[in-house]
Amino acid sequence: MIDLSMNEERLRRAVERARERGIIIPTFAQMRDPALIPAKIKEGLKALGLWDLHPLNLFRITWKNEPLEHGGLFNGVNYLEIPKELTGIEARIIGPVGKWFPTGSHKVGATFGCLVPRLVTGQFDPTSQKAVWPSTGNYCRGGAYNAHLLGCDSIAILPEGMSRERFEWLSRIAGEVIATPGTESNVWEIFQKCKELKQTRKDVVIFNQFDELGNHLWHYAVTGPAMAEVLEAELRDGRYAGVVLSSGSAGTLGSADYLKELYPSSKLAVGEALQCPTLLYNGFGSHRIEGIGDKHVPWIHNVRNTDMVIAIDDEHCMQLIRLFNEPQGQEYLLEQGLSESLIEKLPLLGISSVGNLLGAIKFAKYYELTGKDVVLTVFTDSMELYESRLRELREQHGPYTREQAAIAYHRYLLGQSTAHMLELSYYDRKRIHNLKYFTWVEQMGKSAEELERQWSDFPDYWERVHRQVDEIDQLITEFNERTGLLRK
Repeated sequence: MIDLSMNEERLRRAVERARERGIIIPTFAQMRDPALIPAKIKEGLKALGLWDLHPLNLFRITWKNEPLEHGGLFNGVNYLEIPKELTGIEARIIGPVGKWFPTGSHKVGATFGCLVPRLVTGQFDPTSQKAVWPSTGNYCRGGAYNAHLLGCDSIAILPEGMSRERFEWLSRIAGEVIATPGTESNVWEIFQKCKELKQTRKDVVIFNQFDELGNHLWHYAVTGPAMAEVLEAELRDGRYAGVVLSSGSAGTLGSADYLKELYPSSKLAVGEALQCPTLLYNGFGSHRIEGIGDKHVPWIHNVRNTDMVIAIDDEHCMQLIRLFNEPQGQEYLLEQGLSESLIEKLPLLGISSVGNLLGAIKFAKYYELTGKDVVLTVFTDSMELYESRLRELREQHGPYTREQAAIAYHRYLLGQSTAHMLELSYYDRKRIHNLKYFTWVEQMGKSAEELERQWSDFPDYWERVHRQVDEIDQLITEFNERTGLLRK
């Protein structure tokens, strides 16, 4: 379970810092349902941009922001359906859209779920400690952003090969930015830097997204209900088949735990890069799908709830971001019968979002789904965060042509196959779960007993975490009452 033990001395300092800086913390309930947010806070948001460094933007950590860059309030869940003209399949693929979070990615929610429980219990002291955010990109961006809004100093750690947009933005927000060797799949190097910081500095607290149960819990409590609302609006007389999500830190997989409570026969398929197929083949390597660091099984991956593993070729993703974003590609899609309104929305899909889309297509083909079936996924971030990657592709391969667009459309969308997929048996799941031992017990100091409980005490182990949402919300409410800001 998430440790909610109290440290009154540190809590007092955290309350005073919040009072000084006008920080009011939203509850999980308010992030699920912004109708619960006080009217005066909503009035204040009308004057703020979506990414502004203002504490009130904590209340925009929700799937339900109006899709506006400035002054927006709230509506229903932002989501996008990808039609069969693009996917080549009859099944409906629908995904909530992450662009309309502050920082342009849903990872800002995951970092909230990690930092806030420690802040409102006094386990983290914003006056003397720094929050360390190890990540391959969006998590450390979200962590640095939230830390700034919550009056905390932060250190961002990410591989040196990540997109320039990440480093440029972080240099303005985080107190320190540390670049580690490698690219997307070099997670171990990040872990080693965290160990070094813990050994050499007394002022740091590591928020490792791969083992922070608050990451899992935020997605269970906020992303899961958002997906359920999408299903309620769209399912009609159809069937919900399952959700396809990237492995990454495994945080977003928490939403599948929520959905399986509502739809017990639904499936969870987990995607990863074919160039680094850790879950599928116990493999390793380097890949270009930014946002899904790998070469290990995250501590917070509820493997017993996983039904399928799907490997996505990173070359397919890179080809399709050009198809979706280059003028010649968009013109070709228009010729294939796609509407202008949909083509305008395709840049809402960043590189890992395209990977999720391809995983959903493969999932639907494998199970021979029909037009009555709905497959969910998540469009985690947009191409706004990867413009430098498009420039690099143009420099490497030259201007994009109609012929390249035709090849990408027919080969990488309509031509997706069911290769490199595995429907998991009981012992397949156990094999993947057991891989946690080598990273988390042998190398990171976790207990083998708890690793065994994750498996043998299923589903109770995870349900105990899920039940902590109300307790954390109560602690947030008490924290806000101590600052007195809501009364003012």
